[in-house]
Amino acid sequence: MAEHHRPDFDSDILLEEDLKEPRKFRVLMHNDDYTTMDFVILILVEVFRKTTQQATQIMLSIHEKGAGECGVYTAEVAETKIAIVRARAKEAGYPLKCSMEEV
Repeated sequence: MAEHHRPDFDSDILLEEDLKEPRKFRVLMHNDDYTTMDFVILILVEVFRKTTQQATQIMLSIHEKGAGECGVYTAEVAETKIAIVRARAKEAGYPLKCSMEEV
């Protein structure tokens, strides 16, 4: 039995060159005069999955430079992590701010 060719079938196939890498966003945490260094480290460990050593380095960068990179993610993941940080900071009574920028 001969195979039937479906003319509409080929257009449904995505070729590798048609697939694009998703846009990536850098999540930044900003320094303020109220949020404790310990809380920043806790957030970096729990939300951004950094080691205590990595978190301490990022926290020092935030403190010294005004902002520090927490990680690079797709837009949805970056937005989710920022929302978690805002909620946790608000709950703890801190004005900690995060932002995202395209890489």
